[in-house]
Amino acid sequence: MNPTISVVIPCLNEQDGLQELVDRLSAELVGKYAFEVILVDDGSTDQTLERLKQLAATHTFLRYISLSRNFGHQQALKAGIDNSKGACVITMDADLQHPPALIHTLVQRWKEGHDIVYTVRKPSKDLPWLKRTTSSLFYRIINTLIDFPLEEGSADFRLIDRRVMSIISDLQDPFLFLRGLIPWLGFRQARVEYEPDRRFTGTTKYSFTKMLRLALNGVTSFSVRPLRLAMLCGMGISVLAFMYGVYELVRYFLLDGVVRGWASVLTSVLFLGGIQLIVLGIIGEYLGKLYVQAKHRPDYIVREQSDES
Repeated sequence: MNPTISVVIPCLNEQDGLQELVDRLSAELVGKYAFEVILVDDGSTDQTLERLKQLAATHTFLRYISLSRNFGHQQALKAGIDNSKGACVITMDADLQHPPALIHTLVQRWKEGHDIVYTVRKPSKDLPWLKRTTSSLFYRIINTLIDFPLEEGSADFRLIDRRVMSIISDLQDPFLFLRGLIPWLGFRQARVEYEPDRRFTGTTKYSFTKMLRLALNGVTSFSVRPLRLAMLCGMGISVLAFMYGVYELVRYFLLDGVVRGWASVLTSVLFLGGIQLIVLGIIGEYLGKLYVQAKHRPDYIVREQSDES
């Protein structure tokens, strides 16, 4: 008998919090739902995999998948979704900031007929200033450049129906960005607000660099607007360079002591260099994605996984 609910949780160096995670999930779900929990080891370098094997041996509802290396949070989520058997999937993080008690609300909204139930984190002053700032910057950048709104505070804590799961599983995207893909898909969606719990152990896996990379992947995966902005930037630089050239001509004819030749060279360098660096950089980002996708490599590679019951 297939489970009603599959809970998918990526794990990266979470050895100290796995027991607490499984205990809380067990307290919320055992006896209430037919369910499975799939923990995806995303190339951890600590004892996470060993702890997963121990837990899977003592909990019949628990399955684990170990990827051959660190493929990233989004690909680890997809690995769990691809291997889930439930009528719906709930994705969440392993650090327990996504409260397991909220699962009941997500399931209730799903039973009301929604295909996707996504969560939005309430603003919290307890978050570090850097985390609040980078998160806000992330959403501002991406909402400026994509063609549909991405709600600030949205997380990878969500429920998706089997129909949506099938679409995601059919995708082959090495630059997967589920936070953008989910609202893009449409379907009937419901919004649930939550207050994040304190991180049980460890530190955030999303540094500023990773957040910036995630934003760049999201923008270039869902919009060509950066290419249009590159064109506008090039036009702006051209105008500024032209104005500067006029300024230097005025200086040349009206003022004494101006060195001949350097102004035209400098103007040309600014003009051509500015356009080339901006436009080539953005075009290169898109071409790089095409190059990687043309190889048709798998989104992830499974090294080992627990036996399916």
